[in-house]
Amino acid sequence: MRFYNQQHQYYCGIDLHVKTMYVCIVDAGGQALVHRNVPSTPTAFLEVVGPYGTDLVVAAECMFTWYWLADVCAAEGIRFVLGHALAMKAIHGGKAKNDKIDSYKIAVLLRGGLLPQAYVYPAAMRATRDLIRRRLHLVRKRGQLLAHIQNTRAQYNLPAFGRKLAYKANRDGVVERFADPSVQKSIEVDLALIDHYDALITDLELTIVREAKRHDADAFHRLRSVPGIGKVLALTILDESLVSVSAASIG
Repeated sequence: MRFYNQQHQYYCGIDLHVKTMYVCIVDAGGQALVHRNVPSTPTAFLEVVGPYGTDLVVAAECMFTWYWLADVCAAEGIRFVLGHALAMKAIHGGKAKNDKIDSYKIAVLLRGGLLPQAYVYPAAMRATRDLIRRRLHLVRKRGQLLAHIQNTRAQYNLPAFGRKLAYKANRDGVVERFADPSVQKSIEVDLALIDHYDALITDLELTIVREAKRHDADAFHRLRSVPGIGKVLALTILDESLVSVSAASIG
């Protein structure tokens, strides 16, 4: 686990939410200079941190709302640190816990060099990464439907299908294997949803391939030439490689 241990004149801890954020700014001596709740907007954030110049570091926990805050800090030349949510035991393990206390704890951990860091994914790559994650979500849902069909078959002790139902051509006649009309309807629903997921996933993969070629077409095609590496895995490796190069150049 990496900890942020660089020295600054001011340390800002933010307990960030969708509509509001509790901001705590402490100086190098540990004295709290700002400790209040403000709207979660770039204008409100810059108004609070503006008087403390560029020798300020801002930290927030790695929750789903951090993108905009990291981008505002990057645009304003303010150092931003993303706290590792699972490793911040001082926050989640405390007996006394609220937004005010949590923002102060983040600022103090940051000042003391004890804030566990998560990786701040580059803005240019985030949307593609999120698209890959969305595809994975749909693939898992599709897998649950296929598993339900297999579990239903086993529940009624019917013969095995013989072929993988993951392929559309192998799904003909599956409904008719079940005698009960209610069970047939349940399997029909599963198959209809699987067909819909197939179309969505195919469309997503086409977009993902276009993004791969936009990032680095030559590297993408080289990765695809490796046996066992498909479209999505190639983009995942490509994105992580580009991110690593970007992080190394920044460091």
